Amino acid sequence: MGLGMSTDHVDAGTRGEVTFINRFTVHAAHEEFERIFAEVSQFMRDKDGFLGNTLFRNVDEPHIFINVARWRGAADFRRAVADPAFAAHAGALRAVSTSEPGLYAPCLSFSAVPAGGER
Repeated sequence: MGLGMSTDHVDAGTRGEVTFINRFTVHAAHEEFERIFAEVSQFMRDKDGFLGNTLFRNVDEPHIFINVARWRGAADFRRAVADPAFAAHAGALRAVSTSEPGLYAPCLSFSAVPAGGER
């Protein structure tokens, strides 16, 4: 590509994996938010199709967190959040934060070129 990267087009229709991204603005102590978030993550971990998640904290705005969760497919994610037991977890997060959630399918992928060569 000339920019030191290779690119692969990813067809979201044929590749089922989706990523759930949720930006949280925390209005409580970050330790309390992280404790609640860990409980929600434990709940999700047992759901069919859950592949894993990572919580990131903004370096410059420490009250901002981003959750990036990978799911086998959109249907798996939707079943998990439709579980009646999830409502209590969602309510606990809403008590200490506001959020901007979204479910995303890959459409482009970029990788660094290994040192010493083009791909």
